[in-house]
Amino acid sequence: MEGTYKYSYKTGESLSNALSVYNTGYQKCEPGYQWGPGVRNHYCIHHVIAGTGYYEVHGNRYQLEAGDTFILYPDTEVKYYADQEKPWEYTWVGFEGADAGILIGATDFSPERPLIRRGTLPDLEIRRQLQKIYEVKGSDYESAAAMTGALYTLLAVFLHYAVKKEPIRDVQMTYVRKAQDYIQLNYSYPITIEDVASYVGISRSYLFRSFQVCLKQSPKEYLTDFRIQKARHLLRETSLSIAAIAYSVGFENNLYFSKAFKSRTHMSPSAYREVSVGESSKGFNLSR
Repeated sequence: MEGTYKYSYKTGESLSNALSVYNTGYQKCEPGYQWGPGVRNHYCIHHVIAGTGYYEVHGNRYQLEAGDTFILYPDTEVKYYADQEKPWEYTWVGFEGADAGILIGATDFSPERPLIRRGTLPDLEIRRQLQKIYEVKGSDYESAAAMTGALYTLLAVFLHYAVKKEPIRDVQMTYVRKAQDYIQLNYSYPITIEDVASYVGISRSYLFRSFQVCLKQSPKEYLTDFRIQKARHLLRETSLSIAAIAYSVGFENNLYFSKAFKSRTHMSPSAYREVSVGESSKGFNLSR
């Protein structure tokens, strides 16, 4: 379709454990252009500049227009697509890191309501900050730092306009975020949930309840999911043996690693590597 465009940039390796940009860009879609159904392994915020589109997640379908903003959560199946008559134009940033979940948890986004309607946020400021992230893109340390700084500024806008959450949930989320920080920095060691609870300063049972309330999963499930996520990266990007990867992400038992990996990806580690390498060799662009 005449007038459509797509400009995007995907970073290389993350240079920060706290927060880093994964990809960024902007796009004017052709009628019916669709992404998904599929999942991302990072957060991704989209802000609609013009036109109309649709976002489907958790069985819900949202119609979105200029000024609306929506977010993709990691490991959550979604689908979004442009209207046939008035296809949308949007800009986006994908990001990850220990601070990502903490910051998003303090905004008005939630897994139950992963969008913010127009009129709630300053549209021009959101666009300006997203454009800034794209403008300073680059793979060196200076550019990575500039992108992260611009991303923090963008997220600060969402924080400023957020409605306050319930106090009890705030306390539980604080514990969960502290636990996430510990896990994300120490997952490669043979840590236990008792270690995590001790670091946070609460009992194992209260940590479990907090995770169930805030993330709908147990601390052990979160730890295993995080380790598998890192293992997937190593399988795609390195030639390390399966056993070496298992140890690198905190599994001391290779058989248990393979079982946990298959339960979450429906493939063995070796099969996942074979498929990933095969896709890469075909030149697929998986940044969008």
